[in-house]
Amino acid sequence: MRHEIVADLIARGAVAVIRMTDTERLLRVVEAICAGGVTAIEITMSVPRAFEMIETVVRQLGDAALVGAGTVLDAETARLAIAAGARYVVSPVFKPEIIQTAHRYDVPALPGAFTPTEILAAHEAGADIVKVFPADVVGMAFFKAIKAPMPQLRLMPTGGVTLTNAGDWLRAGACAVGVGSALLDQKAIAEGRWEKLTENARTLMASIRQARAA
Repeated sequence: MRHEIVADLIARGAVAVIRMTDTERLLRVVEAICAGGVTAIEITMSVPRAFEMIETVVRQLGDAALVGAGTVLDAETARLAIAAGARYVVSPVFKPEIIQTAHRYDVPALPGAFTPTEILAAHEAGADIVKVFPADVVGMAFFKAIKAPMPQLRLMPTGGVTLTNAGDWLRAGACAVGVGSALLDQKAIAEGRWEKLTENARTLMASIRQARAA
């Protein structure tokens, strides 16, 4: 199952990073961006009642969304997130025990790493995809440079990905992108303008489709 989920994540192309405090609007936000084609959803552990939110989104949307847990900092949190229904586990850091716990439940692990040494260490420890974070600090040229000697790596940038440059990250060597604030327009959320989030998601997916079609 783990390898199928990894392939599914890569095929979807973008992971929406949900980091918000208003849990009453969270499901509506997820529905809006799914309507625009962004259907891989990462609910971060900084969200209040995060496990409950994972359970709710999984129950309400079923196979329409591929739901994972983000900002996972220890093995126990990974275990609880998977028990709540998370299909993959994302961390801003590289901890072997998080990868081991995820794999114990046949779930992909996407640890965070920053330097070439960290990225390769995470890969060799079993990371299914390495989240390069914060990617805006190193930029797209870094991805090209890393992939040249290590083409086997599957890299996903988080930080610095916009609605229109997602395709450029893929061209630079990313297998998928993580997108947070660029996708989740806070003003639109506050005003309940869900169509704006759907429009953002469509713009993002158009950038990805164009890159893959080239």
